[in-house]
Amino acid sequence: MDCDGASASRSSTPALELYKCRHFELYKREIGSLRPSLYAHRIGGCEDMVQRLKEFRRLSGHRGCVNTVHFNPSGDRLVSGSDDKQIIFWDWMAGRKKLIYHSGHEQNVFQARIMPFSDDRSVVSCAADGQVRHALISEDGRVETKKLAKHRGPAHKLAVEPGSPRTFFSCGEDGIVLHFDLRDNRRTKLLSCQNRFKSRGPLVRLNSIVINPRNPNYLAVGGDDVYARVYDLRKIGDDTPVSLYTPKHLIGFPHIHITCVAYSHQEELLVSYSDEHIYLFQRDMEVQDQTRPDDDSASDEEVNSDTPDCDDEIDTSIRKKDGDDDAEDEDQSGDMDDDKEKSSAADDGRSPQVYRGHRNAQTVKGVNFYGPNSEYVMSGSDCGHIFIWKKRGGALVTMLKGDRRVVNCLEPHPHTAFLATSGMDKTIKLWAPTSVDREPFPPNADKIMERNKRSREDLSNVPFTPEIIMRVLHLQSARFVDPEAQNQDDAQEHNEEEGYYNLISTENSDEDSSDDSLGSPRECIIS
Repeated sequence: MDCDGASASRSSTPALELYKCRHFELYKREIGSLRPSLYAHRIGGCEDMVQRLKEFRRLSGHRGCVNTVHFNPSGDRLVSGSDDKQIIFWDWMAGRKKLIYHSGHEQNVFQARIMPFSDDRSVVSCAADGQVRHALISEDGRVETKKLAKHRGPAHKLAVEPGSPRTFFSCGEDGIVLHFDLRDNRRTKLLSCQNRFKSRGPLVRLNSIVINPRNPNYLAVGGDDVYARVYDLRKIGDDTPVSLYTPKHLIGFPHIHITCVAYSHQEELLVSYSDEHIYLFQRDMEVQDQTRPDDDSASDEEVNSDTPDCDDEIDTSIRKKDGDDDAEDEDQSGDMDDDKEKSSAADDGRSPQVYRGHRNAQTVKGVNFYGPNSEYVMSGSDCGHIFIWKKRGGALVTMLKGDRRVVNCLEPHPHTAFLATSGMDKTIKLWAPTSVDREPFPPNADKIMERNKRSREDLSNVPFTPEIIMRVLHLQSARFVDPEAQNQDDAQEHNEEEGYYNLISTENSDEDSSDDSLGSPRECIIS
């Protein structure tokens, strides 16, 4: 992406052209003929608004990096989870905590979601310990958490059925997708994601799951290979996906994997690859599975017979990151990608839209859409910036400094042009189009993107062993428990919360627990 070219194009584009017909809608709102909510929906996709995004508030309260942020359906509350295993409800406009409680997880909280139509009193979460937990918040502020299931390996993501206060799904590195119904706390093994590269294990270690918002019968998953798989919930008896999506030039590369998948309002599938680019697929861009099973792999019958349930032991050894041993350098994923994508387009007349410039290597990074009609694509980056591109054409619209190290999570507000982000820092950043002038690209934007490219090239020559990766992950997960720093944080947090919160623990034990259960849940009383 040529940032100078983008800047020049921006400066030469009249503001009126960027707004197009929005001034007339502003006039209608001012005279009362257009409801403010409808105006916000129409104006939210304006490029000028995106270019005026500016950080307007930071939320401090966690003692570890924040791994998940999520707005409730009405948009007036924000829930967050962290390496400190706490879950916090925020009145984000006022910058205040409304509720804080211990999640019940033994390791880092990876995702927390408020169930719709639950009056913000039902929260589900998953974590590095593999547990999927449900928290119920009573009228008097007491919180009771309960373990619903446990994956064999970290559980990264949850998918809530649109409009349902009871039904959701989870995925984990055990390759299993679980279905939950909160009416009877029942969990069901929905499917096992079969791995074409069977020498790496019979199942794909899953990082992401998402439900099609316009047709909840379809869900997509992504994990430890190049294929984004779409399943029809009405046809899952043999664990066979109805569609596979991947850029054709990535087929046959066993060490490239997916970190996140997302659906647009138009049912387009967005896929982010580790140490590769981001791709947008239309529904008719599915590919045939062109990989060949390993010569020494087991037969289909053996794989099916060995497929474990979520509570069976399977190998959960740390997989190598993309780009560690066998990933190609950026020239291959850049210039060579262009040639191969052109050949793909020559084959079928179409190829997925690609978004470049960021870097996705250090963490399991998210990707999302922005705008009331999914007009933009956004992602965090290892360089600490937020990248926002036009969905159509892939032009870079803006770069925002979102973290001192890595930006992982990006959550758009459900109704307005606000944005919440988090990363390796212990704070949550809130963004709004409040800048008087359109925010320019960073002065060194080209150098940042070139450094992202060069880092990917350099990393491909570094021999990473599983022992090194395990050590790095161990240090990363333990970095926030430095006793002196934590004591300081605890003292500061105590001062902030005194008079607002009274945390107590109970001796109630989890239902459906086994030897690896956590014991007593936590309760929180708002005084």
